[in-house]
Amino acid sequence: MELKKIIKKVEEDQHIDLALRPTSWPDYVGQEKVKRNLRVILDAAKKRGEPCDHLLFYGQAGLGKTTLAHLVAKEMGSGFKVTSGPALEKMGDLAAILSNLEKGEVLFIDEAHRLNRQIEEVLYPALESRKLHLIVGKGPGARTLSLDLPPFTLVAATTRANLLSGPLRSRFGASFKLDYYEVADIEAIIRRSAKLLGLNIDSGAVAVIAAASRFTPRAANRLLRRVRDYTDVNNLEKVSEAAAKATLEMLEIDHLGLEPTDRQLLKIIIEKFHGGPVGIQTLAAALNDDQGIIEEVYEPYLMTVGMLNRTPAGRLVTPAAYKHLGFRSSEEGGLL
Repeated sequence: MELKKIIKKVEEDQHIDLALRPTSWPDYVGQEKVKRNLRVILDAAKKRGEPCDHLLFYGQAGLGKTTLAHLVAKEMGSGFKVTSGPALEKMGDLAAILSNLEKGEVLFIDEAHRLNRQIEEVLYPALESRKLHLIVGKGPGARTLSLDLPPFTLVAATTRANLLSGPLRSRFGASFKLDYYEVADIEAIIRRSAKLLGLNIDSGAVAVIAAASRFTPRAANRLLRRVRDYTDVNNLEKVSEAAAKATLEMLEIDHLGLEPTDRQLLKIIIEKFHGGPVGIQTLAAALNDDQGIIEEVYEPYLMTVGMLNRTPAGRLVTPAAYKHLGFRSSEEGGLL
């Protein structure tokens, strides 16, 4: 029974995520430079009556890459098909998708850095000359079939642009990096989401949630949903600052948005490695976590808030982290 409740809760959250997703350019708050440059590309393509160039969006998870892809398709009046790098295991998987594309459709590939090289080889001619080359048979009797593809736009998203191969990156007409959001933009997103959820929220609660959102819309909306849960369970008429703070305390999230694993990572470097530097493999072993998760999920935000540095010798905790966690400097040692 508990498992069914958990599954139902996850499904409800996913449904709410979709409901909160911006469906028009005015609703998409932040990333002004990206939106401005992207609109030039889309408007020019529409004026010429052709699909826009292939696009690459990269940046940390939760910054709106998928939403931008949806808006590109909507702006172009095109169909939208979605897949991901891990889902394309064989050349036949990609061939099936490409051969079923309609004229002008947008194909969105999430986690593009996880495409294997064989899949990329199929993509190259598809992106450049709209050709799909298939090998039929094996051995001496194998032959190549070439199929013409309709004009289409590939939109790829990745959190690790450095892992994309050079040949693949060069085939995109434009690449856009999505940065962390300004606090004011996060507050605007929270107010919009609260309105869609029918919540009466005060400015203090908005500020508390925004400060702990890791400058990320997805995290902001997730925290807002948890604050809503707390408010409903406690029969509160309004989402107040006190309710927001109580929710964060319950979730063990501090006022800067650091979660238990973030704090544990910093503490391990301080306590076991005297503040660093420490190599990523050693740190992953000490934390008992995956190296990729540390590099993709924890480190970017910790570096953004100035609590961790990456150096040639390894990871190094900053004085700001010592202060935030209640430790004295590495020279003084001990707790404050």
